[in-house]
Amino acid sequence: MELPWAEPYKVKMVEEIFLSTPEQRAQWIEEEGYNLFNLASDRVFIDLLTDSGTGAMSDKQWAEIMMGDESYAGSQSYLKLREVVRNTLGFPYFLPTHQGRAAENVLFSILVKENNIVPGNSHFDTTKGHIEFRKAHAVDCTIDEAFDINNLHPFKGNVDLAKLEEVYKKYPKEQIPFCLITVTCNSSGGQPVSMENIKAVKELSDRYGIPLYFDAARFAENAYFIHEREEAYKNKTIKEIVKEMFSYGEGFLMSAKKDGLVNIGGLLGLRNEQLYRACGNMGIIYEGFITYGGLAGRDLAALAQGLMESTELPYLKARIDQVEYLGNKLIEFGIPIQKPIGGHAVFVDALNFLPQVPREEYPAQTLAIELYKEAGVRGVEIGTLLADRDPETRQDRFPKLELLRLAIPRRTYSYKHLDYVAVALKNIFDRRDEIKSGLEIVWESEILRHFTILLKKK
Repeated sequence: MELPWAEPYKVKMVEEIFLSTPEQRAQWIEEEGYNLFNLASDRVFIDLLTDSGTGAMSDKQWAEIMMGDESYAGSQSYLKLREVVRNTLGFPYFLPTHQGRAAENVLFSILVKENNIVPGNSHFDTTKGHIEFRKAHAVDCTIDEAFDINNLHPFKGNVDLAKLEEVYKKYPKEQIPFCLITVTCNSSGGQPVSMENIKAVKELSDRYGIPLYFDAARFAENAYFIHEREEAYKNKTIKEIVKEMFSYGEGFLMSAKKDGLVNIGGLLGLRNEQLYRACGNMGIIYEGFITYGGLAGRDLAALAQGLMESTELPYLKARIDQVEYLGNKLIEFGIPIQKPIGGHAVFVDALNFLPQVPREEYPAQTLAIELYKEAGVRGVEIGTLLADRDPETRQDRFPKLELLRLAIPRRTYSYKHLDYVAVALKNIFDRRDEIKSGLEIVWESEILRHFTILLKKK
């Protein structure tokens, strides 16, 4: 008999979690304006709000924490990270930042101007926020297959080359600072981008004189899908795939709280020395000196180790197997989700789950609230609230997909926890016809409203 597969790690420490009552949860979420970000963590049983900075670090990473060099400039921890960025990611210049949106702020402060156009696959919330904050415009060029949840296209994060070329033809290249590919593409359901598509985007962009950059928070998961789904890469290592993937870009932004396997940190990688120096000066203003970027030395060292671990196949198989497990459980229950199942999260289709809730009443947020009240599980809305208002008309923007994201922290929860989540959603699905209305806004911020919004029942 063939031996079954098992996770390539064992548990060394546990953290207690506590289950509240449905009555307590109903009261708490009402008090917090039906915003799951407002909840205290001890009022959450299973936290799937995000996979950003919520994973468990390895023993080797904790060892690096203890050995961290806290020198203000040129610490040994920075030099370790520099070596990994050069050897694993292939970039000669980089700046550490305290997280991914800080890397966006540094780069966009130099490159993005008013009325600029930034095309790519579906930009995530902070990326679009940084672009629109500068009165520029993000243009979504994702393939149409990404917005059909039942289409089994293996690379739904791909850029539609015809859409992208239309942007390049419509605007002068001076108005387009770069094309940005998000790997994997969070807003379309954690969907990967193929190496074939990356190369094609690079070739097209080169013809029009537009540099290519990556939003690379989940670069290792993207490399895993290339390994699994592109025939030419089945015999390549993850590190070889990563090196080639990044070779087509002039730079990358990274929230290291995802595939860096750390609780805090970000990176900005660059090839151009002149741009690196300009960004370095901006980083000093916003983040700190160029060799620490708002991070402690111990964080830099843990990140260096994390980047090496996340680019190993056994780790990635274990990580993505958990996501697939939850997704397949929901499919068995008849619950509509984005397919194929993504790399870091399961995305539940709220429009098909709650078709009777009008889009103006935020069905994905409504479903997220129901899941919390049912079982103490915290997910997050990837829909109209996150899409924000149009900066010119101030009307709600209704994205093609209205999703509840269940993001799985790395090396954190057991398969029993995932069974619990699946049954909780099934219970709601069985009584979905009872949910007749959604939510309305009491207060919202001008931009990135979903983080701090206050709502009430409709």
